[in-house]
Amino acid sequence: MTSPDLTATNIDKIADLFPGVVTEGLDADGKPRRALDFDMLRQELSDHIVDGPQERYQLDWPGKRASTFAANASIAKTLRPVREESVDFESTENLFIEGDNLDALKLLQESYLGKIKLIYIDPPYNTGSDFVYNDRFASTTAEYLRKSGQNSGDGARLVANPEANGRFHSDWLSMMYPRLRLARNLLSDDGFLFVSIDDGEIANLRQMCGEIFGEANFVCTIMWRRKRETSNDSKNVAIQGEYILVFARSPESALALEPLSETYVASAYREPTLEFPDGRWRGVPITVSKGLKGGGYEYTITSPSGKSTSRTWAYPRVGFDRLVKAGRIYWGMDGSAVPQRVMYAHESQGQPATNYWDSTSSNKEGKKVIIDLFGEAVFDTAKPLALIQRILGLATGPNDTVLDFFAGSSTTAHAVLAQNVADGGRRRFIMVQLDEAPAPKSEAAKARYRTIADLSRERIRRAAKKAIETAGLAGDGLDAGFRTLRIDTTNLTDVLRTPDEIDQQALSGLLDSVKDGRTGEDLLFQVLLDWGLEVSMPIGVEQVEEREVFVVDGGALVACFDNEVTPELVRVLAKREPLRAVFLDAGFSSDDARINAEQVFKELSPATDVKAV
Repeated sequence: MTSPDLTATNIDKIADLFPGVVTEGLDADGKPRRALDFDMLRQELSDHIVDGPQERYQLDWPGKRASTFAANASIAKTLRPVREESVDFESTENLFIEGDNLDALKLLQESYLGKIKLIYIDPPYNTGSDFVYNDRFASTTAEYLRKSGQNSGDGARLVANPEANGRFHSDWLSMMYPRLRLARNLLSDDGFLFVSIDDGEIANLRQMCGEIFGEANFVCTIMWRRKRETSNDSKNVAIQGEYILVFARSPESALALEPLSETYVASAYREPTLEFPDGRWRGVPITVSKGLKGGGYEYTITSPSGKSTSRTWAYPRVGFDRLVKAGRIYWGMDGSAVPQRVMYAHESQGQPATNYWDSTSSNKEGKKVIIDLFGEAVFDTAKPLALIQRILGLATGPNDTVLDFFAGSSTTAHAVLAQNVADGGRRRFIMVQLDEAPAPKSEAAKARYRTIADLSRERIRRAAKKAIETAGLAGDGLDAGFRTLRIDTTNLTDVLRTPDEIDQQALSGLLDSVKDGRTGEDLLFQVLLDWGLEVSMPIGVEQVEEREVFVVDGGALVACFDNEVTPELVRVLAKREPLRAVFLDAGFSSDDARINAEQVFKELSPATDVKAV
């Protein structure tokens, strides 16, 4: 009902001539719009360097400062246990966290700081139809707390991100930036980040990760073949591959070697010969650079043909002579080449991984695994199990912890279970998934799964059952459970008031610091987070002096949140000499009773850290 928007038309014309000057911005009302970088446009139309803002190498977008604020702002939330949605709740070390992954990453900061060996994520690809998190940024910490922490229904929302959106790239970058900043803190010094991505945002993601992790910690970009067939619906090129960006936490991080494949052995190793009859072999250089840290050994050797060669060698002279005597030196076809050490294929510890993975299963195999587990394709975009297992083999050891905060159907958890069966490991997983509803017409919705999180947990249950069956007798030591925790508002009420804000009648309502409906176990997990303890620690529940007492990790912490803490109970718990003890503040009849409890611990267990909440 209006005349054409000539500004938009003109921008289209300029974009056709100079694509590099088109950017994203906000109008006077703060609404997203397509815009032009006029400094760049002036430069395009000038025959000299045009003065403009200071140039620097960086990735910038509208909303970057707000997303930085979102990463740093505190939240008034906690993790609440959900026993009915868990398996082996009291003993498992695996976690499934339901809720916004930005909140989850914040809540895990102290308990898992530097403890995660591998983070693998498969975030939304920003194709123009995928959904991204619409994080609610605010101008102040107080405003952010008010919006994100005090109303349980005010979590992050998923919104479509169509290409027509004036902040198409900016919204996606703003969603990823704070999450990756927080994720970096959780990685161990030798840890790795693997991120699946397609062509749409790989350039931006690479630059963003370089800013967060440091460009020196970029490892590689892996391309894996996700499709075997060639489709006819591509406009120009049939897309068969996707990418995995790999960053290390520090330059010292090292990926493991992969087992030698038959193809690699056939191409890199020679057939046994009369001189070297013990199997397929190859020559390995034994010279080193003079500038190599640690140096080498300089001396002159004489080949069987009589040729003298002076080099810096990796072995001392006595070690070199020992190799010659054992027949483990190769002098070349004519006996006069620079010598190499003979290595047999059966002696090799493996081969480095390549950055092109053709042998890894395709997406069809990922879908087939879902059908095998559920009998139908309730999740049709699952990554292949073999792909994640290969990553686990490269980046984790048998006792490491793996985090996936875009869990989806929990392929990562399934892969951890399968890899533990394969090599006898005891890897642990932490899955984070928003409680989003499946698409209305999807197979998951038809199968009556209320949320993707419900579907994700069900996959872990079924995968665990299959893993136990596959492991046989070895399955007795397999941790096939998971502890479900749900992100919610803090368990404690806001009772901080100034005197002029309350009257005598309202005062009685501020006596209890715990919200209605919150259990002792709810409080326990908030205490674990506050103390920076892992929320996967084993938990036991005992009756002591007719009171419910939680015993964490055999005595790392004891907790009683009963409304009546007796002196007898305090004395019994103090005699156990736990590392930490916590009680409900309202459980003490008076301040004197609480102080007396602290004195009992000082006498019987002086090393115990005592708290009241």
